[in-house]
Amino acid sequence: MGLLDTLGAMLGGQGGAGAAGGAGGLGDLMAQLGQGGQGGQGGGGQAALLSMVIGMLANDGQGGGLAALMQKFQAAGMGEQMNSWIGSGQNQPVSPEQMGQVFGNDQMSQMAERMGLSTGDLSAQMSQVLPQAVDHFTPGGQVPEGGLGNLGDLLGQLLRR
Repeated sequence: MGLLDTLGAMLGGQGGAGAAGGAGGLGDLMAQLGQGGQGGQGGGGQAALLSMVIGMLANDGQGGGLAALMQKFQAAGMGEQMNSWIGSGQNQPVSPEQMGQVFGNDQMSQMAERMGLSTGDLSAQMSQVLPQAVDHFTPGGQVPEGGLGNLGDLLGQLLRR
């Protein structure tokens, strides 16, 4: 996980300038998590959260990639929110409670345990990170044919921005 720790520090130190083009980018989010994130995990915790979210989006991730994530949101009645993150307009918010509806109590508990957070803290942080990550990886306003790529592809995109 050394690369992710380094990546988290790089993104946090850039203040968003190299992430998604300024305010609201993943770099800004990393900085916000460092200032107000629960769990006292610092940069490593931020990188772990970002790693988990990227893993959900990656085609080879445990969650089955962005297409599977879109299906989860649609099944929970929140397809419109997910579509707004992919589209070129403003991102619609998702609440921590809605995150729990999408992923279910068991999966949220398992993820929170891996992260060393309460399910409430995890769902609150994910409700901020996931929309920005989806927006960041779909800059053209649509899902690329074949998905977003594997974990290496997504990390490469972050390093290039």
